[in-house]
Amino acid sequence: MQHQHLTEIMASIIIVGIVLQWIGWRLKIPALILLIIAGFVMGPITGWINPKEDFGDIFHPIISLGVAIILFEGGLNLKWHEFKQNSQVINRLITWNVLATFSLGAIASYYLVGLSIPVALIFGGIVIVTGPTVIGPLLKQANLNRRPAALLKWEGIINDPIGALLVVLIYSYYMLSQSETLVINIIMGLGLSLFVSLILGVGIGFIIAEAFKKGKVPEHLKSPIILISIFLVYTLANLVQSEAGLMATTILGITLANQKLNSLDELRRFKEYVTILLVSAIFIILTADIQPEILQRLGWEGWLLLFLIIFVFRPVSVYLSTIRTDIDWQERLFIAWVAPRGIVAAAIAGLFSPQLMGKGYAGAELLLPLVFALIILTVVFHGLSIGWLAKKLDLASNHPDGLMLIGALPWSIAFASELQKNQIPVLLVDKKWEKLKPARMQNIPTFYGEILAERTEEVLELSHITKLLALTSNKYYNTLVCSQFAPELGQHSVYEIAWQQENENKLPSESVRGTTLFDSKMFYNDFINNFNEGWKFQTTLLSEEFTYEDAIKNNAENSLIIAIITKSEHVFIYPFNEDKLDKDLKYLIMFIPPKKD
Repeated sequence: MQHQHLTEIMASIIIVGIVLQWIGWRLKIPALILLIIAGFVMGPITGWINPKEDFGDIFHPIISLGVAIILFEGGLNLKWHEFKQNSQVINRLITWNVLATFSLGAIASYYLVGLSIPVALIFGGIVIVTGPTVIGPLLKQANLNRRPAALLKWEGIINDPIGALLVVLIYSYYMLSQSETLVINIIMGLGLSLFVSLILGVGIGFIIAEAFKKGKVPEHLKSPIILISIFLVYTLANLVQSEAGLMATTILGITLANQKLNSLDELRRFKEYVTILLVSAIFIILTADIQPEILQRLGWEGWLLLFLIIFVFRPVSVYLSTIRTDIDWQERLFIAWVAPRGIVAAAIAGLFSPQLMGKGYAGAELLLPLVFALIILTVVFHGLSIGWLAKKLDLASNHPDGLMLIGALPWSIAFASELQKNQIPVLLVDKKWEKLKPARMQNIPTFYGEILAERTEEVLELSHITKLLALTSNKYYNTLVCSQFAPELGQHSVYEIAWQQENENKLPSESVRGTTLFDSKMFYNDFINNFNEGWKFQTTLLSEEFTYEDAIKNNAENSLIIAIITKSEHVFIYPFNEDKLDKDLKYLIMFIPPKKD
């Protein structure tokens, strides 16, 4: 019966976690807030989950391995060109910012809350971390510009293992050694951890990359090989220095991310799927292990400490660490506010709090409630405000939808112009400079180059792009572009121009193609010919008095529906389900023939 109950628990955690991820996406709120609520409901409120009893001795190993995979996936998203473009600021955020945050957190917790020195130092180490489990989802939600997103991403993923290692070294010093000074002991431990992590992470990363490039590993084994390499690196690093495995797996991810591997996108998507499962499950498990009454132990001193960490210490640390850098005030203010804590902080607190309490250190019983209260407050405050603040500081698009058109043709330029007149962000892309000239003359944003090139990712700001239209004369290239961007934008947000029915049997499979534009009612050559004959794009203002149906009836029968724009500035490209159109419509864009005399 015990095994049956454990099976039911594990299944319910995964099911609830993924369902809440979907609900968070639908409601456009951070899923971590819902996961925290679910953890409390499934744990202390209903008693369905009791993690330490249900999982027993494997509770902490499960959490540790899960965090290692999460940090690897975070490292897999770190591109070296992002670091080179922002190296000065990133270096400051992972050095001086860490030192300032650690010092302020430790000193304030010692004098304000009355934690003993060891507990205060460990708390200072824990508040350093701003991990990828929360940063990643929030950045996706905010559609943040590339530079501030890169800064927060690098800070969170690098500082996670630094904070974890610092806590382990401080704990080890007080538990095992009284012969050396604290500072020397910690510096030596960090140096050893970094050395071991670099050797294992970079070394094994290069070995795997070379094996993949030379075809030594079949495609179906690449993801499993990556998974066991994470476990290998994590375990070996921990044998040399406790918790060095977190840094080693992060470096392994960064190493592989910057190798030119053909299958890297597929591997990254696989790891992203695994990470979503792990984040959902681990957050629920850790929250279920909290008893709500422990939050009552904090008192006003504890809540004041948390207030200072969020509203004072973080801004001060970021400001001091970014003095005399090229970061502008909007980015500095944004980074100073956004610092949510996540799974790594929770896991470290859950691991060391009982051990410190067992040793009798004063204030150890407050470590866990302080950390979890900080996690809850930062996830809620930063999660609910990140999108609003990013738009206010002009670090993200103020429009919910932006369109990228691949292929500069006279009619596609006219379409882009029509969208831009209606305040919809557009970007016109083409590999031929002369084709973009008419668009540049109309002040339409353009990009000259290959959209699939690796260099494009480094120079092109795509945070505001939510839909892609492939309109070139090469139907196979259109499909390739759609398949490349579908994982990022969504399969239903990439479109390609239709081709003549007699050629349908020569088209790529529908499973890799984008959605066919305009429901195959007009083909590639039709747009060119009709535009040359005087067809044009027309925007019609809709209202309760003049509805979508009225606008359709008012135009010529052979007019083509192109798109609708809602009052909230969402864009829907035809085909869409006309039966589900609501009263929020503002504009209808159609492609209409010239009026007959």
